[in-house]
Amino acid sequence: MSVSRLWLVRHAQPLIAPGVCYGRLDVPADDAASRQAAQSLRLALPHEYEAWHSPLQRCKQLERHLRAQPPVFTSTPEPRLMELDFGRWEGLGWEQIGKSAVDAWSRDLAGHAPGGGEPLRSMLARVHDALRTMARRGAGAPDMVWITHAGVIRCVQWLLAHGSRLPTAGDWRLPAPAFGQWITLPLQEISREVLPQG
Repeated sequence: MSVSRLWLVRHAQPLIAPGVCYGRLDVPADDAASRQAAQSLRLALPHEYEAWHSPLQRCKQLERHLRAQPPVFTSTPEPRLMELDFGRWEGLGWEQIGKSAVDAWSRDLAGHAPGGGEPLRSMLARVHDALRTMARRGAGAPDMVWITHAGVIRCVQWLLAHGSRLPTAGDWRLPAPAFGQWITLPLQEISREVLPQG
């Protein structure tokens, strides 16, 4: 019997200039790249799966193209899968934001809210909550697909490797798939890590 998996899928290339800070900024992705990513993903996915997607349009584009291919499936918008909120930094070039502001964030990566937005500590908590919700589906549940962002994918990897320990800037060197790509993790391992044992 095959092991059910969590598919962590990153949206396609966003249509935004290089060097611009974007997290919650609702920028579209390249539509042709979204379609191609959906086609590749559909070929890799099992016949049955459940899906959640970030409500930001770059993720909704990939979800829409995936839904257009048989077999028919439904995907649920899930706000806990959104990217980090950079507050006032959203849409600014990193040079405009300035080294001193970025350094202040780096000194307290988990607790500092960049641009007055969302601290990484809060993002880790909501991603952990989403993992717990997913894990409670129980044994025999189909594969789960998250169409999401690099930050969320890094949070999942951090939580599974380090639990409740908060990261520092030196720790936060986790890989993320390229735009339109994905990684898979066994759901059994996730359930063991995020659900209370009794």
